[in-house]
Amino acid sequence: MSYTDKQITCVDCGTEFTFSSGEQERFAQLGFTNEPKRCSSCRAAKKASQGGAPSRSSGSREGRSSGPREMFSVVCSTCGKPAQVPFQPRGDRPVYCSDCFSNSKR
Repeated sequence: MSYTDKQITCVDCGTEFTFSSGEQERFAQLGFTNEPKRCSSCRAAKKASQGGAPSRSSGSREGRSSGPREMFSVVCSTCGKPAQVPFQPRGDRPVYCSDCFSNSKR
């Protein structure tokens, strides 16, 4: 498919920028169906204001502020002490306090 340069108006600052034929080809290769809405400087500013916007596949919580993590009260399956864990136990697997969990990793 043949692409030609397009002039697009940035939704943030209102300046016109060029969506080059090479960029259009790259967008198509990546499966993107929408054209960019922001010029490169506004895209960079938006990305910076979002803390770098970690990729979805990274598994990183960096840059995300969802508040304090919810903790759940449990009884350790090994020693019987009360403990707090950052997940909802399902009941089909043992749950350990931090000491017993650390000891089981060795």
